[in-house]
Amino acid sequence: MSTDFSVDELDTDDEQEQISEYDIVSSPNDFNTLTINSFIDQGAIQTPGFQRNYVWDIKRASKLIESLILGLPVPQVFLYEENRNRFLVIDGQQRLLTVHFFMKGRFPKREKRSELRKVLNSSQGLTPAVLADDELFTPFKLQLPKLPNGTPNRFSRLTYDTLDDYQNQFNLRTIRNVIVKQINPKDGDSSIFEMFNRLNTGGVNLNTQEIRASLYHSKFFENLFSLNEHKAWRAILRTTDPDFRMRDIEIILRALSLNHGTDSYSGSMTSFINAYCKEAQGFTDSQVTKVTEDWEWFLGMIEDWDDLTFWPSRNKFSALFFESVYYAAQQLRSEGHDVRSVDHAKVAAFGGSDEFADFSQEGSTKTANVRGRLAATYDLMRALIEEVPR
Repeated sequence: MSTDFSVDELDTDDEQEQISEYDIVSSPNDFNTLTINSFIDQGAIQTPGFQRNYVWDIKRASKLIESLILGLPVPQVFLYEENRNRFLVIDGQQRLLTVHFFMKGRFPKREKRSELRKVLNSSQGLTPAVLADDELFTPFKLQLPKLPNGTPNRFSRLTYDTLDDYQNQFNLRTIRNVIVKQINPKDGDSSIFEMFNRLNTGGVNLNTQEIRASLYHSKFFENLFSLNEHKAWRAILRTTDPDFRMRDIEIILRALSLNHGTDSYSGSMTSFINAYCKEAQGFTDSQVTKVTEDWEWFLGMIEDWDDLTFWPSRNKFSALFFESVYYAAQQLRSEGHDVRSVDHAKVAAFGGSDEFADFSQEGSTKTANVRGRLAATYDLMRALIEEVPR
């Protein structure tokens, strides 16, 4: 069964914050393909945290390479200067990775791209050993359509190593890139989030979670992908496959951020989670481990609960109820309560009640509703614990 996430629950802020006026420095550059490949190898252009899997097929990738060989213009790339000589890709990751893969002579297998994403998200990146793995890659040989008269394209079946006289020509071809850096406000990245949010990539708008994956890359964020693969979590969602738009990861992130503390919440779930992600970039290894332990404890605590606990309408997963139960359970646990003793049937019934719906249906991200449903769920679960005979 596939998971039907409610977009209204995850992506919409009911109270919009005023966009600040930004002071941004932008500089156009023309990097040739040799420089691009070198920058990716060195980690100067960040491949970890890209907003979505590599999705191009070999034919589309081959057309880009042919355009570069012939000297035809290709769309520009946007890069965000996170630190000196360290850039995050705002727009253009498919083009940059295509160049990188071609020059390495390897093309990722479609069925292995989710697995490849884990490699891209790791601190090591695409090592020679990974590129040599035939389980992940096939040789990158250009596949181009025949000419109108039926003769083969002269570049068909060529690899980077067999370009011969065209190799230097390809090496020196440039892709225009625009490097942007926020000067004011000094929060460092709010303008970049807006740029992600307003750019189209491949004809599909990036959602907020895909933006975060690029903007807030960290050990903490890498770990979210592991949390998302936990068998118990996949069973709760009733699907074995991670969501390709990362909405399942966003549900986890919402629960973690709310449990971290709601004092700074002011009506924008997007800004609240972004602030948590930015703080989490500085998490120590022990803090990341603690997040994992809390997640695993919670999944173990609810392992005997009814499969439809978080599916009050039977055909739609309730992210709002899940994050509320997660928050309440973790708060009660930290206070020393025996959360495992709670009557989970009564908890599940509360998720489908009118009382909980009052906090969820209209203005679900309003401050009063967010805090209201968290408090109501906490109060219910604490009352159920106190009902248990000692």
